[in-house]
Amino acid sequence: MGREFVEIFDEWVHSYDESVSGKDPEYRDVFTKYDEILLAVAKKSFGTVVEFGTGTGNLTAKLIAAGYSVIGIEPNAAMRTVTAKRFPELTIVDGDLLVFEAPQKVDTFVSTYVFHHLKDPDKEKALSLYASLLPIGGKIVFADTVFTSEEAKQAQISKERARGFNNVADDLEREYYTTIPILTETFEKAGFTVQFEQMNDFVWLMDAIKK
Repeated sequence: MGREFVEIFDEWVHSYDESVSGKDPEYRDVFTKYDEILLAVAKKSFGTVVEFGTGTGNLTAKLIAAGYSVIGIEPNAAMRTVTAKRFPELTIVDGDLLVFEAPQKVDTFVSTYVFHHLKDPDKEKALSLYASLLPIGGKIVFADTVFTSEEAKQAQISKERARGFNNVADDLEREYYTTIPILTETFEKAGFTVQFEQMNDFVWLMDAIKK
């Protein structure tokens, strides 16, 4: 994850919660059912949970409420400060999807709206890394924008431009949003079985178990 992207959150930290609440009409569809998505990730998790990209701590709150032991990984200092104030007892450290200090024990890796920051080869590296740290039966539970095919992705980009939502279209072109077939192959190569559940027009829940 590039440092340039991380620095974007220095400004977004002040309006992040407003964005995910659906108040921005351009991103409303991306964050439709946001709370349900967080709850779904939390419900499918267990044990000691490592959360990538804590942001302002919205998923963190669900995980803590569910009774899990949570370790937060967040590359942006401003976001870490916000989350640390909300949850003084939380262990939250600098790191990202590929570079982080692994705990001695982890049962579930989770994230929401984060995995697309990695190119497909780096997604493969990340899943292999998580597989090496998880026990048999350990889980990865990610929620992110994913497409059924490259054609579906291009159609969505065209739709957003037609709606005048050029920021969303630019995001879809700039970031590394991938497809379900590619992700399925990548998860299976790393030693996981994976299921996908569509949560809104953009976001799919990825529920993977280490074999």
